[in-house]
Amino acid sequence: MDGILVINKPAGMTSHDVINKLRRKYNQKKFGHTGTLDPDATGVLVVLCGKACKALQFLNDTDKKYVSSIQLGYFTTTDDIHGEITQQKDINLDFNFDEVLRSFLGKQSQQVPMTSAKKIKGKKLMDYQRENIDIEPVYQDIEIYSIHSINKDDLSFEVHCSSGTYVRSICRDLALKTNNGGCMKSLQRTAVGRFTIDMAQKIEDEPVLYPVSMVLDHLPFVEYESILEVYQGKQIHLNQDEPLVCITENNEPVAIYENIGNGIYKSKRGLW
Repeated sequence: MDGILVINKPAGMTSHDVINKLRRKYNQKKFGHTGTLDPDATGVLVVLCGKACKALQFLNDTDKKYVSSIQLGYFTTTDDIHGEITQQKDINLDFNFDEVLRSFLGKQSQQVPMTSAKKIKGKKLMDYQRENIDIEPVYQDIEIYSIHSINKDDLSFEVHCSSGTYVRSICRDLALKTNNGGCMKSLQRTAVGRFTIDMAQKIEDEPVLYPVSMVLDHLPFVEYESILEVYQGKQIHLNQDEPLVCITENNEPVAIYENIGNGIYKSKRGLW
């Protein structure tokens, strides 16, 4: 089975659990997701199947959309309601929810939660936390494209953001901005790039496969006549100046080729 599955991940499963279930269901080893979703979160998990796994490094359309809600009153070790409470505070509701959300718009440096799998000096942040090792806060550059409230009563909101954004950090930081304790109460991923929750299916459903070309269309598609040279991994000459191109046969992606100068391209990754 080759192509792209859009899975609606249920709560209580890790992203790797989903991959393992798909491997057993289809008796196939080659499955890989394009971005981890927290075990307690639900929503869109994009899964590459079979030959499509070879395209993973070339994915470009990786922005995310989420719907989340905030729990006020306390901070936790994981910045969500499932962690241990580290500090309790009286709840302050004297703030404009939409106005505070808008303050998160744009490019910024976001503090990565300690529960993250992000590695520092070869070790995951969550492992430092598990071993009670104190390290300096870690930040990474992100961008919030849009953010707005859905329901002010339960402090729920929708956010469209760059890959690498932690919604639990938004919830924690909003609490800090409003003189509250707070953490993430719920999380649903509603889109990864062009793949939306409306396209997502249960693991048990009959598979709806999307073509790998959907995640490669940011590259120029080049139909190359001497396609055997491509299958043999030979260098080819193209009337192109793009750094990367997708070589196709009958409009199907066959290989990614890299510009090495003077119209000469070398094979970077076969997709067959």
